[in-house]
Amino acid sequence: MVKLRPVLVALFLATPLAAQEAPPAAGPDDGMSLMDRGAQLFMRGLMQQMAPAVEDLRGLAEKAGPAMKDFVATMGPAMLDLLARVDDLRNYQPPEFLPNGDIIIRRKPDAPPFTPPPPGPPPQVDL
Repeated sequence: MVKLRPVLVALFLATPLAAQEAPPAAGPDDGMSLMDRGAQLFMRGLMQQMAPAVEDLRGLAEKAGPAMKDFVATMGPAMLDLLARVDDLRNYQPPEFLPNGDIIIRRKPDAPPFTPPPPGPPPQVDL
């Protein structure tokens, strides 16, 4: 056991020296792991492939913009009136389509009772 003591002391003293390494040279991927770099390359490629579709979508939005404004201007007040008559859509069952073309939307049996708002002037819509 006496002969192992100098060997153990030498090992414990050498351990910090082995842990002290020179910092790696700064490169283009500072601090990025291979996974980070791969994810970055994947996203860059995805953005390049999606660019034409995004441009097409932008053109469609520019064409549909005026039509959507007209739709909101005409349907906005009607939608607000409908929402005033229906308290919460989660309180209703899915619509049933009858053979004669009627659509029935029933209130769920466990829904709280509906109390309609008091009649008054219609709400103003700022567009």
